[in-house]
Amino acid sequence: MHVLGLMSGTSADGVDAALAQFSGTPSKPNWSLLNLVSTPYPKDLRNTVVQAGQGQRFNSRDWLELSEAITEVQAQAARACDPNAQAELVGCHGQTVWHRPPSKGHRGASWQILQAPLLAELLQCPVVHDFRSIDLALGGQGAPLVPMADAALLGRVAGWRGVLNLGGISNLTLIPPRNGPDRGSSVLGWDCGPANSLIDLAMHQFSKGKLAFDRDGAMASGGRPHAATIERWLKEPFFQLPPPKSTGREQFGQADLENRLQELPGLPIANFVATLTAFSAAVVAQDLDNLHTKNLVRPLELVVAGGGSRNPVLMSELRQRCRGMRVRLSDELGLRAEAREALAFALLAWWHSLRQPGNAPAITGARNAAVLGVRADPG
Repeated sequence: MHVLGLMSGTSADGVDAALAQFSGTPSKPNWSLLNLVSTPYPKDLRNTVVQAGQGQRFNSRDWLELSEAITEVQAQAARACDPNAQAELVGCHGQTVWHRPPSKGHRGASWQILQAPLLAELLQCPVVHDFRSIDLALGGQGAPLVPMADAALLGRVAGWRGVLNLGGISNLTLIPPRNGPDRGSSVLGWDCGPANSLIDLAMHQFSKGKLAFDRDGAMASGGRPHAATIERWLKEPFFQLPPPKSTGREQFGQADLENRLQELPGLPIANFVATLTAFSAAVVAQDLDNLHTKNLVRPLELVVAGGGSRNPVLMSELRQRCRGMRVRLSDELGLRAEAREALAFALLAWWHSLRQPGNAPAITGARNAAVLGVRADPG
């Protein structure tokens, strides 16, 4: 089946569209990536999405216009990726504007803004969307949802394999080995903390809106991380939580950046960006070290995808901190770093059509596995 996956993540830089073909068994699919297109959000739309993800108050008309604008860009990305309309199904994550994991006194809730029936009509193709809600209804975190797809797309090796996505937020997948006593273990996964979100916001602020991110780690490479501050930040409550856990821009957004800036008054800009970059690597390394300390899991390798994998300073920090692991790009395994999440949602849509569960209790904390997503058909 030809399936189109659409992903717009926490970085809110636009929509990644991946056209893929799937066949075979759901857990071990034969797959090929036929095309990949990234369509950026217009600047004003990106700014609005970022504001929405940080609790900015909008009136009803603003929310309606935002959902329409996001849907139109999703459709634009889909057409650019699949100009001949080969896709028989579309899997669209929508744009997360708020994520609230379950806690004492609160059910979990998460909002991925999209007008799915409109998208289905614009593309004249069924659209599977709203992937998180059933997991949340079952008491889960609703995130991350990509780990089961990671395991299916990348497969197993002789030992535990880690897959790290460096988007706005870093999320980690641990895939059990193909042989040995752990081969029957569950796939694991969780959100580690900020990856690019704080770095991007800092670059936007320091450049007065001229720069959206630290291209090639240029700013961080000119600075030195403040090690004592990083060690203090790693003791914050979220980083002490065991999995399952999830987070987003509502926690690691502009307000969080301002708090961290106030802790380091007078620090040169390059040093501050270098500190944020090293911090993003440190939260991942600490989570992996905590697992190893408890004699649970130590991956042989860490496969890295997402926009942050193109930041050489961030990758260097990961390699220094994740000792004993081979840190490599997903491109080396035939999975382009920019395609990983869009491809995963194409796979989740295919699984929806086969009634194959896409979550796992060991990852999200849901009471049971479930088929993810809601289907919208064109009229």
